Amino acid sequence: MSRRIVRYLYPVASAMGLFVLAVSGPSDVLAQASPSTSHGPRPIPYPVVPPADFQRALAGGTRSPSGAPGTGYWQQWAHYDLHARLDPIAKRLDGRARIVYRNNSPDTLPVFFLHLLQNLHAAGAARNEPQQVTGGVELHRVAVDGRALSERRDKEPGYRVQGTILDVHPPRPLEPGGAVELAVDWSFTVPQSGAGRMGWSRDNFFFIAYWYPQVAVYDDVVGWQLDQYLGQAEFYSGFGTYRLTVEAPEGWVVMGTGALENREAVLPDPILRRLHQAEESDTVVHVLTNDDFGPGKATRRSATGYLRWQFGADTVRDVAFSATRESLWDAARTPVGDRDDDGHTDYARIDALYRETAPRWQQTWRYAQHAIDFLSRWTGYPYPWPHMTAVEGGGIIGGGMEFPMMTLIGDYNARRDSGLYYVTAHELAHMWIPMIVGADEKRHAWMDEGSTSFNENQARKEFFPGRDHDDPDRQTYLTVARQGLEGELIRRSDYHYPGPAYGIASYSKPATLLVALRGLLGDETFVRTYRTYIRNWAFKHPRPWDFFNTFNEGAGETLDWFWRTWYYETWTLDHAVASVTTQRAASRGPVETTIAIEDRGMAPMPTRVTITLESGESIDREIPVSHWLTGARRAEITIAGTPQRVEIDPEGVFPDVDRTNNLWERQ
Repeated sequence: MSRRIVRYLYPVASAMGLFVLAVSGPSDVLAQASPSTSHGPRPIPYPVVPPADFQRALAGGTRSPSGAPGTGYWQQWAHYDLHARLDPIAKRLDGRARIVYRNNSPDTLPVFFLHLLQNLHAAGAARNEPQQVTGGVELHRVAVDGRALSERRDKEPGYRVQGTILDVHPPRPLEPGGAVELAVDWSFTVPQSGAGRMGWSRDNFFFIAYWYPQVAVYDDVVGWQLDQYLGQAEFYSGFGTYRLTVEAPEGWVVMGTGALENREAVLPDPILRRLHQAEESDTVVHVLTNDDFGPGKATRRSATGYLRWQFGADTVRDVAFSATRESLWDAARTPVGDRDDDGHTDYARIDALYRETAPRWQQTWRYAQHAIDFLSRWTGYPYPWPHMTAVEGGGIIGGGMEFPMMTLIGDYNARRDSGLYYVTAHELAHMWIPMIVGADEKRHAWMDEGSTSFNENQARKEFFPGRDHDDPDRQTYLTVARQGLEGELIRRSDYHYPGPAYGIASYSKPATLLVALRGLLGDETFVRTYRTYIRNWAFKHPRPWDFFNTFNEGAGETLDWFWRTWYYETWTLDHAVASVTTQRAASRGPVETTIAIEDRGMAPMPTRVTITLESGESIDREIPVSHWLTGARRAEITIAGTPQRVEIDPEGVFPDVDRTNNLWERQ
């Protein structure tokens, strides 16, 4: 692997002396360039140059310079018929899959790749976090177009398992426009806490995820994305249609991704009536209570002892399901906007499944109801699916984990009620990214987690008004940045430095940067552009440069200085009020004040200054980023009058590492 050498361009302004810079506001603002101060010369952010594979996609017309998909954009598609049989006593899952994979690319594919994510739990598996060893996936059959394959030797058709990747060499390559049928039978022991994101708890609850062979993404930029699953960085999944059948013992209630297509065959009449009532109710309906547990009450009876639950989902990137025999079930509906543009509000059902050992969950239906409603409004993209189900999984998970239409969340018994709302809003915000906007979480976690943290914080503001809900992420980022422990956002997610670097680069810093970007562009431009990005890339696969280009287009200017500074580097912002000097031009002349602003950091940003005069009048001035991009370290603002207070960025939207020097007050 070659090391990328970064060359910084240093300014030559030191040879030019001082100069006057025109800045926003009246002509009484002067700026001085002095790049050789005690803070040292600064690098100038150079243009963002996308990698060669992305540039090829631009040239080929599958991506566009505006950030939207190109006229030639394509993506692969799959139809999954999945069958799972769950044995709660043995903690085993037996699965069968029939996958019809359609090649929409212009390329001939001589080999296919699938993810076997449960192999994270195989003996000797590569991991970046400790995991329970359960043996991983046991493959019983692999077939292509009805022809059974054997483990591959030499160049014959067959299959091979390499870590969490299954590669399948078919008898014939798959031509553009063609389709192939893959069939796999397998089984595995369900880990108690699989990668902290699935498993079982107290013999009365299972949450099954990462459980079936899933075709890897083949896209127009990188081709096959075949990064191993190591346990930390998450997933990159293609879209498709799913038919899921789960066999579970009678008395075990199953909820899964998709619409339950045979509810009358598995749910008793009293439960069915309550479920129908919930789908028309704005307030909670207790679909399943303590009095309903057990075969014949929670579920119908079966002559075999097992029931078959059938789900169907269209245009999703994954499926997961829960099975519980002692969980309460609360439900209600929530508005999601006008999905079909018929002028009428559409609704989705909200489900909360939780055990009595999680009493705080009695309000989760309300938390989820608000979050889906708000996020549909905030993103401008109505929640597209029939239900959103939050499942309590204390004993498996501490925080939460998202799946299409499903989320697994801890019990939150030891935390404040607001904490359960926060995590619920966060996991449900993932329904937009990456479940709708299909970003590559594996390599660019910030595109997913950062946007989701930002969206969560906006939901918090409406549910808990009167607080700055963006600030905790900002302070978390700044704490780590001050210690020099962060890594570049653009770094691949599995390769962050040990310690807080992965979390900061994935969650709090990119969330903070969206706040800064909103402050930079203004609310109207930011919201319009953000919604354009979501709409353009709904059920598609954006890359970081699509995100950058979308905002360049929305802003009407190239923001490469912003992307280079904040996403490619770990530079920090530190604007300071260096001095405030008041004097009279003549013995009886007007008072004139010179305010010296210094840029003591490495991150160029506009400097917004609010000056409060002794009279109480307030004056706003801005030193544009273009001044700092010359390499200047100092600017002077000259005003008439005597200031009582001078403050940089009083609204606190930009992440300044030292806000103690942002404020000057007359003593």
